[in-house]
Amino acid sequence: VVYEQDGVFIHSSCGKNDDQDSLIAGILRVIEKENEVVVDWRPLDETLDASNILCAGKDSSSVVEWTQTPKEKCSRGADRPSSYEAEWDMVTTVSFKKKPHSNGDATTHANGESKWSFLFSLTDLKSIKQNKKGMGWSYLVFCLKDDVKLPALHFHRGDSKLLIKCLEKHVALDESPDHERVLLVKTQKSLSQSFENLLDEPSYGLLQKLKRDPYTVTMGRFSKVTNYIFDSFRLSDPSNQRRPPSEMADLIHDTIPGLKINQQEEPGFEVITRIDLGKQPEVSRREPVSVEEWAKNMDSEGRILDVDYIKRSIFKGGLSHTLRKEAWKFLLGYFPWNSSKEERANLQKRKTDEYFRMKLQWKSVSEEQEKRNSRLRDYRSLIEKDVNRTDRTNKFYEGEDNPGLILLHDILMTYCMYDFDLGYVQGMSDLLSPVLYVMENEVDAFWCFVSYMDQMHQNFEEQMQGMKTQLIQLSTLLRLLDSGFCSYLESQDSGYLYFCFRWLLIRFKREFSFQDILRLWEVMWTELPCQNFHLLLCCAILESEKQQIMDKHYDFNDILKHINELSMKIDVEYILCKAEAISMQMMNCKELPQAVSEILGIESSSVTPDSDTGEDESGAELSCPTSLYQSVSTPVIAANGTQDSPQQMSETQSLTPA
Repeated sequence: VVYEQDGVFIHSSCGKNDDQDSLIAGILRVIEKENEVVVDWRPLDETLDASNILCAGKDSSSVVEWTQTPKEKCSRGADRPSSYEAEWDMVTTVSFKKKPHSNGDATTHANGESKWSFLFSLTDLKSIKQNKKGMGWSYLVFCLKDDVKLPALHFHRGDSKLLIKCLEKHVALDESPDHERVLLVKTQKSLSQSFENLLDEPSYGLLQKLKRDPYTVTMGRFSKVTNYIFDSFRLSDPSNQRRPPSEMADLIHDTIPGLKINQQEEPGFEVITRIDLGKQPEVSRREPVSVEEWAKNMDSEGRILDVDYIKRSIFKGGLSHTLRKEAWKFLLGYFPWNSSKEERANLQKRKTDEYFRMKLQWKSVSEEQEKRNSRLRDYRSLIEKDVNRTDRTNKFYEGEDNPGLILLHDILMTYCMYDFDLGYVQGMSDLLSPVLYVMENEVDAFWCFVSYMDQMHQNFEEQMQGMKTQLIQLSTLLRLLDSGFCSYLESQDSGYLYFCFRWLLIRFKREFSFQDILRLWEVMWTELPCQNFHLLLCCAILESEKQQIMDKHYDFNDILKHINELSMKIDVEYILCKAEAISMQMMNCKELPQAVSEILGIESSSVTPDSDTGEDESGAELSCPTSLYQSVSTPVIAANGTQDSPQQMSETQSLTPA
């Protein structure tokens, strides 16, 4: 507890007479927790009878965690005086279930109980309104995101200045240019703000706890998400049953603007359900590329002779670990593929100077300067917290005062100087950790991370448009692959695929073991066999689990729990084979819908949004996939001059356009 003040009252102004205030005395606290700072107000009398003070003219539905539903706010009665301010409105946390209201009658709530306590995270705070100077008791009004206003808190003992000073240690407050009495909270582009855009919640405080600590919830076990969802929808009476999953899904549907995943409503998508992709071909993988194989493909100046061959080989087998330190620099775009050894050495010198100039920028900031730079202070605080919980079981990062942790911290701080608009967002440490582990060099790791973030940038932007787009694209691909499974997920209110959110956000980092992630990422970085291969990996995982989910009739909660429990149990080689087979299925399809073709980056003149006949008189060839697979398979057939095994033949033949 970093702040505590008693004698803080709510003036309900909700008695039968307009000039009569109902005073509720309480204690206000500011509490520092591990991952957040919360403001907590509790009444002295928890047995207060709500029916004595609730009145007509207020929002007549009960709400969760002080969040009102804008669409359901009742207009105030005509008899209400014009001076009556919105900040005096009363909202309770009694029950989730909405109560029917009759015009003009007083509203009571379930069991007549009321808990006047409220609690909110500072990440949810939008502004603070203060009273006019010299006008009676000092009071403050907290306005949360979505313009939800809490009741005014009146300080009968002392004033509110100490509270403001306390809050300024955790958030930056600026006087509003429009209203001198209003203090605005400076926003930073962090994952908590991002969740507000993806999981915007104008009604009932949906997933409030998810928003409070998105890192722990999103990166942690999905069982937490499940519990948080159900906690938000439970009634205050423990004997009441949970809200049905169908109602929860309806609310999620309403509160994720722009996430239109039900493609059946989109024109042309009926065609997808009628397309037969045929049987998935058998796919095998090769041994990882060795140092010797890599060296043989370089000329005397250190230039790679056959870039396509190297990329195909990495896609089919990955890299031996000793080769990763060099090869990842090419895969991530730090080193140009056509560069010589001397050119790469000169590039490293320039990039080393550039890195340390940026590092010096934040290293030279004094404590006094940092006190006046809230964004840098916030970035540093987030980084320090995340570094201390990133891959601590890995020997490279375990123990206290580990040099790996210091490098992780310094690289992330320097990235804030490189891209100050984005700065640091929770989850980025997960992307850096494997890169630093492989590079074992601060400068090389930084520039490889910069290249990786260029690919992942949209995932962490404030509007999270990249995440919305990927979820919609994933739904499109999954519907083509198995429309029946999509329909089942929709019937269980899981059609939004939000349980795949963590997979996409940090590219499966929490789903596979550390060593498997090294293999998975280097395969994805080849950008073969098509665009958005990571979405086909999602499809492969979901298709692998489809039978169990459908046979056991998993519902909304069961699906979340099951997907969560897959973490660290997925066979990376099997999933890579399956995803490759799915890509072959789709790229061999002559009547591939245009939307799918665009997602995968496949060019074929025969593809139309409404193609229904499957005729391809143009003989159009799929430009990307055939060159990949024929180049890998054909030399094997030519070398022995005989027909390959059925498995090898099926792989080669299945990729030849009809």
